[in-house]
Amino acid sequence: MDRTRWYKDAVFYQIWPRSFCDGNGDGIGDLQGVLQKLDYIASLGVTGIWFSPLYPSPQADFGYDIANYYDINPEYGTLDDFKQVLDGAHERGMRLIMDLVVNHTSDECDWFVQSRASKDNPYADWYIWRDGKTPGSPDEGGTPPNNWDSLFEGGAWEYEPNRDQWYLHIFAKKQPDLNMDNPAVRAEVENIMRFWLDMGVDGFREDVITYISKVPELPNDNPLKPAARGMRFYDHGPRVHEYLQQFRQNVLNAYDCMTVGEAPMISPAKALEYCAEGPQQELDMVFTFEHMLADCLFTDWLPRPFDLRQYKRALGRWQTGLAEDAWNALYIENHDHPRIISRYGSEEYREESGKSLACSYLFLRGTPFVYQGQEIGMTNTHLERIEDSVDVSTFNQVRRLQTIGVSESACLQLVNRASRDHARTPMQWSARQGAGFVGGDGTAEPWFPINSNFQDINVEAAEDDPNSLLAFYREAIVLRRRLPVIREGRYREFKRQSHTIFAYAREMPGQRVLVVCSFTDKLSFFSAAKEYDLAKGELCLCNYEDAHAEDNAFFLRPYECRVYLFEE
Repeated sequence: MDRTRWYKDAVFYQIWPRSFCDGNGDGIGDLQGVLQKLDYIASLGVTGIWFSPLYPSPQADFGYDIANYYDINPEYGTLDDFKQVLDGAHERGMRLIMDLVVNHTSDECDWFVQSRASKDNPYADWYIWRDGKTPGSPDEGGTPPNNWDSLFEGGAWEYEPNRDQWYLHIFAKKQPDLNMDNPAVRAEVENIMRFWLDMGVDGFREDVITYISKVPELPNDNPLKPAARGMRFYDHGPRVHEYLQQFRQNVLNAYDCMTVGEAPMISPAKALEYCAEGPQQELDMVFTFEHMLADCLFTDWLPRPFDLRQYKRALGRWQTGLAEDAWNALYIENHDHPRIISRYGSEEYREESGKSLACSYLFLRGTPFVYQGQEIGMTNTHLERIEDSVDVSTFNQVRRLQTIGVSESACLQLVNRASRDHARTPMQWSARQGAGFVGGDGTAEPWFPINSNFQDINVEAAEDDPNSLLAFYREAIVLRRRLPVIREGRYREFKRQSHTIFAYAREMPGQRVLVVCSFTDKLSFFSAAKEYDLAKGELCLCNYEDAHAEDNAFFLRPYECRVYLFEE
């Protein structure tokens, strides 16, 4: 089958199912809740849905620890429920992609249950096992095979008495890494892909896919390297391209589907090794974290003031670095990051900054992804205690901070700024009890506390306001989809050294778009380049009324954004 590039005209909406909509009244989001909201999702103008994991899972990492790749978590529903959602999405002109998590499984996956039982069974080599440096359990003086760190939970090795060996877990202890060097494991990954694609799924977001190949020797790393010891021995490992090409050739090329790979800390040049278009292409797009580090340090979670110039540089590097050779995946929110208005915008100017942030990425070259609640301007929540968090990664970061002397109160402040919990509070549908998230009579306790601002920030209130952020997202997505220059035009940036203004153009013969975004609560002066005569352009989108210009310039009000269209 010839695989089309339909994803280049797509806009995706990401659903984190546990917190999207509870259809049966038990306080947990589910597929019947999604089914009830399909018309709403379609009304945004999006053409695709990305589901975070729906599979059976003990929820140690909320679905990213999979126990069974061929079924649906009973908390979310059944395979029949999923098929209803899939058919409903297709009937509304929306594609649907699943999360594919194959770097690791749950320790409750039957493959691992058998693998850990002994060294002599069919699954014994499905995971990465090594003898300790000294024999016996840790209590008996044994030591791990190397000094690697887990990204979620202490060291990267856990001892298993049944085998008198250690298993590798790059993430949580309950997320053992698969041994992708084993051909049987790769064959199983292919089976998983075929199962869902044959059902009608349109592709996959592939979780930390650049981690699936490890250096066989698993050597020690620099003992002074903080927080991510070992990463250089598994990120872009020695056989990752071989394995991804195998999946592409054996499975994906037979379907009209798309893949987007999560690739932490990747550069544009490195990304081209995965997604440059041509016969050796492995992924259609990759998610990068680079533009999401403009207010933090990746390895130690410590904050710093938001740096607009770093944000612009990162986005610009990817726009020019991939250029005509590959395709970008665009996002500013997902399940792994705090809410963007609380990070890069302003809760005081929530609507204005939310609209400016939307414009900062929606008109770039690539496929945009909108995360649930982003379109109504949901913000970070507030936790009273560290113990109120439910995120394994958050607890790990707190442990690390406390080992370097950060106080509990300071850690709590960081939790309330940077935890992934903020993206995972229940969706705010209305001002009624349970925020419209809880189904049935709305009285069930939601699985995680709803943000206390739900009475002011919710879909129902936004629907009643023609100037709401929700209305703006709809308008922006429609505009993006109707302009060929957004897909085809080249990227050009203005005022690169500005700390307060992000201005860029998309340009092609016959059509140009100028996007100007303020990132400050102060007035900012913008003067357009002479080839952009604002008097001849159409102001298509703005978040303030009375958006005038004089002498080809104007003052941007707090977090003001404007989009001008020029056609010849």
